[in-house]
Amino acid sequence: MKLRNNFQIYFAAGTALLQAAQAATCNLKPSYSAPVVSNGWQAQLVANGLRSPRGILFDSKGNLLVVQQGLGIVQLEFDDGGSTCLDVSKKTYLINSTLLNHGIAFSADGKTLYASSSDSVYSWSYDASAGTVGDTNQTLITGMSNDDHTTRTLLMSAKEPGTLVVSRGSNSNIDLEAEDINTGHSQIKAFDFSNLTSTSQPYDFKSEGRLLGWGLRNSVGVAEEPLTGGVYSVENSADEIDRDGVDIHQNNPGEEMNYHGFLNASTENQGGNYGYPYCFALWNTSIPDLGTMKVGSQFALTQNATINDTFCADERVPPRLTFFAHMAPLDIKFLPNGTEAFITFHGSWDRTEPVGYKLSTVAFASGSPVAASDSQTAAVDIMANADNSVCPDQCFRPVGLALDSKDRIFMSSDATGEIYVLAKTGASATTTSGGASPTSTKKSTGVRLEVLIWTWGLLALAVAVVFL
Repeated sequence: MKLRNNFQIYFAAGTALLQAAQAATCNLKPSYSAPVVSNGWQAQLVANGLRSPRGILFDSKGNLLVVQQGLGIVQLEFDDGGSTCLDVSKKTYLINSTLLNHGIAFSADGKTLYASSSDSVYSWSYDASAGTVGDTNQTLITGMSNDDHTTRTLLMSAKEPGTLVVSRGSNSNIDLEAEDINTGHSQIKAFDFSNLTSTSQPYDFKSEGRLLGWGLRNSVGVAEEPLTGGVYSVENSADEIDRDGVDIHQNNPGEEMNYHGFLNASTENQGGNYGYPYCFALWNTSIPDLGTMKVGSQFALTQNATINDTFCADERVPPRLTFFAHMAPLDIKFLPNGTEAFITFHGSWDRTEPVGYKLSTVAFASGSPVAASDSQTAAVDIMANADNSVCPDQCFRPVGLALDSKDRIFMSSDATGEIYVLAKTGASATTTSGGASPTSTKKSTGVRLEVLIWTWGLLALAVAVVFL
């Protein structure tokens, strides 16, 4: 009897797995040339038809919440066939709002949902099982309205529960008001929500909160390193710049990865000025009168008695890493073991030959980047467009990242209204070309899963015939 019962249990489990694999067809294809995936990775388009998807985040039940810029928040449930074989099984519109544009976060218990507009941060009660939000929302932070750079990235700290990090960019390309710390422009701050009540007055971003850094032109991506708790951001630097009247905008300034100390421990560099609007990170060193400066050195656009290269080097916090100019990093997410940080590069507009439009990874160890601060090879491509010359019109433009419980990477593309998923295959992921196309890889994954399940079923049936 015990053998019979065990067989029935195993057969039922195998049947359920087979049904799941059959339910996920994994057949979505982009309307443009399939992305190029690095060796050691596979990728699949799993959702389309969205409107400008930006920030994405998994809830406690494994459903993906997506901020659609100017539309609101939608919840996606998936049929999961394993690896990168997933299909959307259900779409639920949670919040309809033309104000929400990018930021999203959850409380530590997953019962409070946070989202942002250009001016404010809001919260709703959230039920992951039911897929519902409360009827009303609470305004938690105000005073962030800008004419430009209107996204407000949100990060709920895992190391200091109840602390929400908020990033606000500049009001223009070269925003001279950012020089004044009291304006709140180009800053990252942390706010304590642990003691908030439904009647609490909203924080004012300009005058309240814990300053993590200022002089940060537009740090859209913000993340907490999972082992040490160090806070890192990735910054979009300035466009159309010249240095002492010489046009250097094609390859300068570099985009930045900056470090902002800890929320629960050391405050190294915390609250420091990172240079903007006067000092920028050097990427291409082939410009006049640089002296001994190298990649990542802070330089000034003009030289005068007050603001010059010496001032920038001595008085401003340099980046931990510098990336190619104009690639526009928009998100950063860490593996739970802290060995990699994934970065989306939304892509350039201020350059003759387009760059970016890709997902890359940066190696980390002991809470810091492995590469030296002047490295030009720290970012290794995982997924890129086959031909950047057709960008931004005929290619994906990555924005938000989210990791699920299986360490699969989900990535939004706002220009194409899509969500991709990526997973490691076990091979070395060190090249930036080659690899299987997303569609073919997915189909073969689903087929292998079905073969394995049917093989298991036949073996189980053979055992039953022998022993029952």
